Amino acid sequence: MQNLETSLLYAIDGSLIDSVLSMHWADYRDDCRKAKVHIGFDINRSIPSKIFLTDGKADERPFVSKILSPGQTAVMDRYYQCHKDFDIWQTEEKSFVCRIRENTKKTLIKANPVKSGSIVFYDAIVLLGTAGVNQTEKQLRVVGYRVDNKVYWIATNRFDLSAEEVATVYKLRWNIEIFFGWWKRHLKVYHLIARSERGLMAQILSGLITYLLNLAPNRPLP
Repeated sequence: MQNLETSLLYAIDGSLIDSVLSMHWADYRDDCRKAKVHIGFDINRSIPSKIFLTDGKADERPFVSKILSPGQTAVMDRYYQCHKDFDIWQTEEKSFVCRIRENTKKTLIKANPVKSGSIVFYDAIVLLGTAGVNQTEKQLRVVGYRVDNKVYWIATNRFDLSAEEVATVYKLRWNIEIFFGWWKRHLKVYHLIARSERGLMAQILSGLITYLLNLAPNRPLP
């Protein structure tokens, strides 16, 4: 487990914040305004590391490169599946563990052995996508596993981890969902005090400071 214990893992996700019609910068729909926060959550320390604020329609995928630094590993859900981005992140020397759609085409390069009795049923080096259409240029690894009759397919360039460790890393992505739930429930982030983009960011950062202060008595930050 040494490789996993020393990994710099960052769950990356976005979340919408209900806004009011007077917040014209928070574009979402003609009859609705929403802002969106894009957060990199340091799984090792259970704290947000980077945050960006945009209008509600902004794509979340471009923020992966802004949040992640070389040597770090992003942990992401299926929305972030983009074969072109998978190539870009590898070129940037950034790692990822990303759930992919079950029907994604996989061109087998090399099959890895699977342990008997493991939750993992598939482990291979592949090219993802259709040749000439959206196929990755760089090889990556796909791990398939089953938990409680639910099947997960994970794409990653972490070739150093065991297949079971890849499954464990993806499970840790849930930590950012727990954070979002706590943040919205206890800090009432939807009750807007400010209307400007800068003011809303100040309110968000105040909430994050409160989160860290609540965390400190339970587990000192490194």
